Amino acid sequence: MWKTALKPRWIAGLVFAIVVSGVFVLLSQWQFGRSVQPEVPVSPATEETKALTETLEPGHFFPGSVSDQMVSAEGTYDPAKQVLVPGRLKDGKTGYWVVSAFAVKGAPVLTGVAASPQTWIPVARGWVSDPEDAVAPPPGTVDLTGRLIPSESPLPETAPEAGHASAVSVAELINYWDVSSYPGFVAATAEMVDGTDVSAAAVSGDLKPLNIGPQPPAQKVNWLNLFYSLEWVVFAGFALFIWWRLVKDDYRRGLEEDLDDDAHDDAPPTPPSSATSEQLQQKVKP
Repeated sequence: MWKTALKPRWIAGLVFAIVVSGVFVLLSQWQFGRSVQPEVPVSPATEETKALTETLEPGHFFPGSVSDQMVSAEGTYDPAKQVLVPGRLKDGKTGYWVVSAFAVKGAPVLTGVAASPQTWIPVARGWVSDPEDAVAPPPGTVDLTGRLIPSESPLPETAPEAGHASAVSVAELINYWDVSSYPGFVAATAEMVDGTDVSAAAVSGDLKPLNIGPQPPAQKVNWLNLFYSLEWVVFAGFALFIWWRLVKDDYRRGLEEDLDDDAHDDAPPTPPSSATSEQLQQKVKP
């Protein structure tokens, strides 16, 4: 069968089948890429800074519509209410987020037995590689700007050491600080005090800015495109199968022709008919 496959026309057919299969594989990759692309791009509205008090309400669930929203708020930090969250990466290094409690001016005050006189929000002010590098938050009234992020979940079966937290979890931090809080936290981008930005992004030092950008929407699988990608793979295999099938049929036809030729060569000579024999006898009579 290899002799049949090595005929010039079948070699050309194989090259054609490989080219067609390659095109089908590329189409499969394209369809697969489309099957996992986010359908909705990052909204530019999240980059427009809005007042925190008009964006999120304390005492309620965090709505997904305000996630990643840039917000601003006026208030004060409490240097006694600051924790370090370990296991945070920056530029390939593992360090700590410095998270401070920020009392929001003009925020609604919650009611209840455990409610505090002010409403607070955790602020991730920056990143440090060593706990000793964590500095106290700026004193006085601060005009805060940052990205609003949903509360993280605390790590189960984890008992952080003093001055540390397992995550930027509002449920965990309000127990440390004994305050009422918004259901999320802010990753600071600017901290203005008397018209001067004193945040980690503006002041060089051991405290590094987080630089958290807007997160793209969760990817959804488009099952129709995924089905098409699998279909193109089947077509690629079918193109090669057709070539193999044609070669096999040509090989079988060659075998049949060889058998027919052999059968014709081995057949006995045909005896003369009776009429022909009588004619020969008459010719030999004197």
